[in-house]
Amino acid sequence: MSLWGVYTGPQPPKKPLQEMTQEEQAEEGARQMIGFMNSCPGKTVMAGVSGFALGGFFGLFMASMAYDTPIGTDAVKHISELPFKQQMKLQFTDMAKRSYSSAKNFGYIGMVYSGVECTIESLRAKHDIYNGVSAGCITGAGLAIRAGPQAALVGCAGFAAFSLAIDMYLNSDAAPPPKNDYDI
Repeated sequence: MSLWGVYTGPQPPKKPLQEMTQEEQAEEGARQMIGFMNSCPGKTVMAGVSGFALGGFFGLFMASMAYDTPIGTDAVKHISELPFKQQMKLQFTDMAKRSYSSAKNFGYIGMVYSGVECTIESLRAKHDIYNGVSAGCITGAGLAIRAGPQAALVGCAGFAAFSLAIDMYLNSDAAPPPKNDYDI
């Protein structure tokens, strides 16, 4: 049993780090890193960090495409009435706020979905399409529960359908290859 609860088969007795060669230390570090990344906490953290980064870029892109008046400009009717330097300051501040908000949302959704999926997969001891669909349903319902039961149901259905579509697309390569070029 490794540090993260993943059984990796019989292991040789562990030597203290000081007695290991540099190559053995590197192998042990890689083994521990892989063990962490294959664990539920590791997958959850990686999904959260990746979602945060992706959400930040997405928010930055979407904020740069927005035509509306930036946040906090109630004093003027149109941003073009302000001096250029103040316009740029408001635009960059608005982009930063939107980017951070989007990053938090994507990171949170990634963490919740990944954690729920990994937990379901661990409890069921199976790796199939139902894990993702169930995790999508639970995540969607959990995110929308504050808006009421109807919103939770719609969130469940929406996230489950999206998870199903993504899983089916990503697993489409697992099909056997065609027998000839005409079967495609």
